[in-house]
Amino acid sequence: MGGAILAAGAIAVYSRTFFVPLLLDDKPSIADNLSIHRLWPLWPALTPPNDAGVGGRPLLNLSYAVNYAFGGNAVFGYHLVNLIIHVLAGWTLFALVRRTLRRPILAERFSPVATSLALAVSALWTWHPVQTESVTYLSQRAESLMGLFYLLTLYCFVRGEEADNKTGCRGWFSLSTLACLAGVATKEVMVTAPLMVFLYDRTFIAGGFREAWRRHWALYLALAATWIPLGFLMTGLHARGVGLGEGVAWWAYGLTECRVMVKYLLLAFWPHPLIFDYGMFAATPLTELWPYVVVLTSLLTFVIVALRRWPAAGFAACWYFLILAPTSSIIPVAGQPMAENRLYLPLAGVMAFAVLGAFALAGRWSLPIFAVVAAGLGLASDQRNQDYRSEQGLWSDTVAKRPNNERALVNLGDAWSKIPGRLDDAIAQYEEALRLKPDYADAHNNLGLAWSQLPGRLNGAIVQYEEALRLRPDYAETHNNLGNAWSQLPGRLDDAIAQYEEALRLQPDYAGAHNNLGGALAQMPGRLHDAIDQFEEALRLQPDYAGAHNNLGLAWSQMPGRLNDAIDQFEEALRLQPDYAGAHNNLGLAWSQMPGRLDDAVAQFETALRLQPEDAEAHNNLGNVWSKMPGHLNEAIAQYEAALRLKPDYAKAHINLGLAWSQSPGRLNDAIAQFEAALRLKPDFAPGWHNLGVTWFHLGNLPAAEAAFREELRLKPDDPAAQQALAATLQQAADH
Repeated sequence: MGGAILAAGAIAVYSRTFFVPLLLDDKPSIADNLSIHRLWPLWPALTPPNDAGVGGRPLLNLSYAVNYAFGGNAVFGYHLVNLIIHVLAGWTLFALVRRTLRRPILAERFSPVATSLALAVSALWTWHPVQTESVTYLSQRAESLMGLFYLLTLYCFVRGEEADNKTGCRGWFSLSTLACLAGVATKEVMVTAPLMVFLYDRTFIAGGFREAWRRHWALYLALAATWIPLGFLMTGLHARGVGLGEGVAWWAYGLTECRVMVKYLLLAFWPHPLIFDYGMFAATPLTELWPYVVVLTSLLTFVIVALRRWPAAGFAACWYFLILAPTSSIIPVAGQPMAENRLYLPLAGVMAFAVLGAFALAGRWSLPIFAVVAAGLGLASDQRNQDYRSEQGLWSDTVAKRPNNERALVNLGDAWSKIPGRLDDAIAQYEEALRLKPDYADAHNNLGLAWSQLPGRLNGAIVQYEEALRLRPDYAETHNNLGNAWSQLPGRLDDAIAQYEEALRLQPDYAGAHNNLGGALAQMPGRLHDAIDQFEEALRLQPDYAGAHNNLGLAWSQMPGRLNDAIDQFEEALRLQPDYAGAHNNLGLAWSQMPGRLDDAVAQFETALRLQPEDAEAHNNLGNVWSKMPGHLNEAIAQYEAALRLKPDYAKAHINLGLAWSQSPGRLNDAIAQFEAALRLKPDFAPGWHNLGVTWFHLGNLPAAEAAFREELRLKPDDPAAQQALAATLQQAADH
């Protein structure tokens, strides 16, 4: 019954979170984490990249790989698994507390109400608003999954101690060790589990440390042995900004954590305000910290006294401090000195202390109060989960509560940048972040991305990228972005290629950089095969990369006999991303080159324009197809005119409109106007001079026709068509 109540409450609290989007660390841990894309062979999934939140956490990464195998990056499955983990942890806590209350040391006082009190502790813990970050934020599966294994380690130990025979005892102790090992492979905080089991044994079973060691030394050696693989897995912590030498003095971090640990305790009893991201480490004057140092020192003194005089209370208090010790001590976690998810497991000790203390004072009268408080916490959790429903909402809430948090400002800017028409709001957030922290490489990079989308701001974007790289030379994403900027400037393609190559030197599995390098190489004479190699490598790394499929299709379409391969790639891109306007346009171009497929080409161009009505190229391409179909010249002209309304300097559209006018009775002068407009834009376009010359010839203006053909021959001296046209013009002039 108790388990059903816990599960029902948790489902009610988290039922509206299954479509919360990927947030912050979810991008490197899930969306961009190529190691989770295959379940077999297992090795890639068990060796996640160190620079992501999954680094050194193979079991966590494997759990994401299982999710990916069943649903790709669709968030529903990840949220469902997170909720299941949390419910299992709540059940385990319920069972552990109930068994503990029935131990001889507590049985006389608590055994008759053990189930009710265990339900109170586990309900307060499971439904508490602080837990939302560990359940709703997908990346914090690390915390909840580790918490589950931590509780199982202790629970299996208790069951082993209660077993009736040696076989049962050894079985449960083996499960306890396996749970500890699994926790070690999930998150580093598991390092404290063997110590907590030892303390539990001393407090509730053996009565002393010496007796606990004498009875269970083999188990403690087995549990302590899990520190060996943990040490190996922790070798990549520096890649995540954890450890000494990260630019934060150990003593300054330790003083800051005095305040953090007191604030965690306050949040346990009054969970408001809850903040998704408290920001990066910032040195705080001792004058602001000393009250927290005094409070924490007093609390630690109480723990020491309680462990001797009131062992059960001391254990609950020690649970809070010991589990927080790895992240709230003198070892800096520079990027995130405070995070609510770290309270996930320590909160159990606080709730147990509060429930048993209240029951000791008020007896059974406290039970209905626990029910009311638990329900209230559940409602508060549901309300907090509403903040997670959109990136913009969550980061707006965070910035409102922490206006000086430059990372929150950048992420709010990122959220605004994804909403049409809100790019200026995004830029304002990036600029505010840089006002607060001028050396913030991420803000420079993201400001560059925003400026690159505005007319006339590409050079400003390049300046921002270069500043980001001055601050962080190994910033692969910025090298890629700078390459994208250079690729849009005439004569800078070599610089773009150099940036893509540097991004790939720093991050060889960067599928986006492979794709972009391929796009740049495809524009270089004789480099099409190299471009294809890059597109194929991007797809090997990320098979569902629609953009790379589209680009590979474009490359195949330029090679003789490979048009069917190109069509396959465009169709795969559209299978992955049905609203990909560019792929519809390119598929239309491919169909237009296939006999009998002009109707299919028209359908693709019309779909592209439905998705992206302001695509001048798609209008021009649709016009080209209409011009090949008898009786549709007026439709072709309408498309060319639409292209030129959108892009007046579109030389190809001017040429095509001119060709269409040249086929219309009495419109040769209009055709000449279009050809001349195209040649003003692109004077070295030889076919344009040819079309102009032919039109002048038909109008009888032989000197103008001769001048046009001579200009064509200057550009293409060996063109036989131009030679013949000039000869015919000269002959016609001589005959007159």
